[in-house]
Amino acid sequence: MLGRRGAILSCYGAVWAVYGWAQLISPQPDQRGLRPLLATMPLTAWAWLWVASGLIAAVCAWLPQGRDWPGFLALPLIVLPWTVSYLVSWIIGDFPRGWVSAVVWAAIAAPVLVVAGWGESPRSKIGVVR
Repeated sequence: MLGRRGAILSCYGAVWAVYGWAQLISPQPDQRGLRPLLATMPLTAWAWLWVASGLIAAVCAWLPQGRDWPGFLALPLIVLPWTVSYLVSWIIGDFPRGWVSAVVWAAIAAPVLVVAGWGESPRSKIGVVR
């Protein structure tokens, strides 16, 4: 059964996969904040990494606690280079709003790290007939 940890993995996994897919079919027009990333790989490759991390999280959502860790690793792992790219573009690049994007992405990923440290609540036995 899908618990709270699984619900977070499912929700974030869906968002990450959709975000990656959106980058494939309709890339963001202003890519100044992504220039450091795009110097390493094309946006298409990064988009597929977003999709893959979302799918990993969605699959791991159905695993028991302790075995769901790849999902909790995949979600923030793809956000980290994205966040760093925006910071670098702000500090030494030509993207004055890069700090805003970096803060937003870090704040979006933070709950995943918090939930990764939580234990799953025990199931209630209310309504169980013996």
